[in-house]
Amino acid sequence: MAVPKKRISIPKKSIRKNIWKKGGYWAALKAYSLAISLSTGNSKSFIVRKISN
Repeated sequence: MAVPKKRISIPKKSIRKNIWKKGGYWAALKAYSLAISLSTGNSKSFIVRKISN
């Protein structure tokens, strides 16, 4: 038989939500940093082929 879960307090809910949001923030920051390094040519982890005309 299904039993309803206990209610999570508002402070605990907001703490968990902030931790979850912070994960997205760090992922976005890493992606932005990688994009900057690729665009400037300073990337050490990716080899980018430059096309010259």
